Amino acid sequence: MSIQLIGLPWDSGSSYARGPAHGPAIIRSLLFSDASSTYSLSGINAKEVITGYDFQDLSSDGDTARAEIRARLKSALKSGKKPLSLGGDHSVSFPILQELKAKYGPMNILHIDAHTDLYEEFEGDPYSHACPFARAVEDGCVNTLVQVGLRSISPDARAFGEKHGVIMLGADEMDQIPFAKLTAPLYVSIDLDGIDPAFAPGVSHPEPGGLSSRDVISTLKKLPVSPIGADVVELNPEKDQGLITAHLAARLVKELAGYMA
Repeated sequence: MSIQLIGLPWDSGSSYARGPAHGPAIIRSLLFSDASSTYSLSGINAKEVITGYDFQDLSSDGDTARAEIRARLKSALKSGKKPLSLGGDHSVSFPILQELKAKYGPMNILHIDAHTDLYEEFEGDPYSHACPFARAVEDGCVNTLVQVGLRSISPDARAFGEKHGVIMLGADEMDQIPFAKLTAPLYVSIDLDGIDPAFAPGVSHPEPGGLSSRDVISTLKKLPVSPIGADVVELNPEKDQGLITAHLAARLVKELAGYMA
């Protein structure tokens, strides 16, 4: 199946620093540059399987932007393509999951992140980038949520996760990932701050002690089914050094495209 690459230049859900809105354009510019192969490590030519591109701007109003994201996902699904989205901050994941739920029902989700994103609200905003998976759980988008790479968990977020059966794993607990639960329909969400700042410095909330690039790529390789969709979010080019994080994001897009196709 072919893939629609969707750029979501949105960072108004960010709680600390703006910048992720510039991420999609940077990743796209590097995706098929001469600096790197167009092939995934599994041997799939991402340039051939990514057949559609949607990089429109989003409204500055949150409700309108979320509706626009859903409409763009709906269009991709209607055309028979799998959506692979680029953030933007992590708040974009909730409307993505809402639209996918309308087609597939509750999903199993692999969520790579330093943070749980399970806040009831953050700084008064229930749609903050600290909240998308709380909203997704409440909205019935989630069957099983497996979070990997966590190293910043508030007591409230932990309590919410435990109440709703979220599997919360630290960066040192990768051997406990329950791949048997990551069955179809499967969605993958990668927040780049789930990766250690040594490999991904270009994020707004760097948390030492994270996953390596190889950890994430190896985890994707072990997925038992092809994802129905995925996102890579929270690249902040203003914090990046030598485009290290942007190049990693481009590599992750190629790997996800290979497994999705």
